[in-house]
Amino acid sequence: MSAKILVVDDEPSIVKSIQFSLEKEGYAVVTATDGAQAVEVARREKPSLIILDLMLPSIDGYEVCRQVRQEMPCPIIMLTAKGEEIDRVVGLEVGADEYVTKPFSLRELLARVKALLRLVARFQEARVATPDKIEFGDLCIDLTRHEVTMASKVLSLTLKEYELLKLMALNANKVLSREYLITQVWGYDFTGEGRTVDVHVHWLREKIERDPNNPVRIQTVRGVGYRFERRVRAGSEA
Repeated sequence: MSAKILVVDDEPSIVKSIQFSLEKEGYAVVTATDGAQAVEVARREKPSLIILDLMLPSIDGYEVCRQVRQEMPCPIIMLTAKGEEIDRVVGLEVGADEYVTKPFSLRELLARVKALLRLVARFQEARVATPDKIEFGDLCIDLTRHEVTMASKVLSLTLKEYELLKLMALNANKVLSREYLITQVWGYDFTGEGRTVDVHVHWLREKIERDPNNPVRIQTVRGVGYRFERRVRAGSEA
């Protein structure tokens, strides 16, 4: 069964070109042209992935992303004509897994779609090769349910945040380079977007650290990457 992709944009020519390219690759495509319709279609169709424009009538892409993320875990690629870093960071903050700045290459967009869908497939395959749960103090990563809890409270993580946390937790106490994290989590060449890993780590720390400004779980190794601490300092989790 082919993956179903929801394409959301208020420019018919963009919707048509993306839809044609996706269907040519064998994907099923549903579309929406404004924010309210996008949320409705997502709820009804339960797509495998969403390609979402930022500037939309009715409800903007940020709010659509926020609402959809609260209800379903499918990956979201945000399309934006805005190139400022703050716009990209806000998109990641509300739950987008990727962003593509207009004008964009359809070939690049397809590559990102395929990479994200491969990532979802790896989630399903990994259940056989990994333990059911990874626990570090009050932090629990349930690999069967794809759910993370801290102090028994379920955390809202994006697809990339979850995969990044899982990878670091499975390699606890090992230093993982940014290049390795990009290869394993993003699954393709991410040249020119080195801060993407840092941004995702920042948002992970906001969710799993007692004090994100003084992290004890995810340590920065200057000039290299990050290390997930298996054991934290005494009293740091109090």
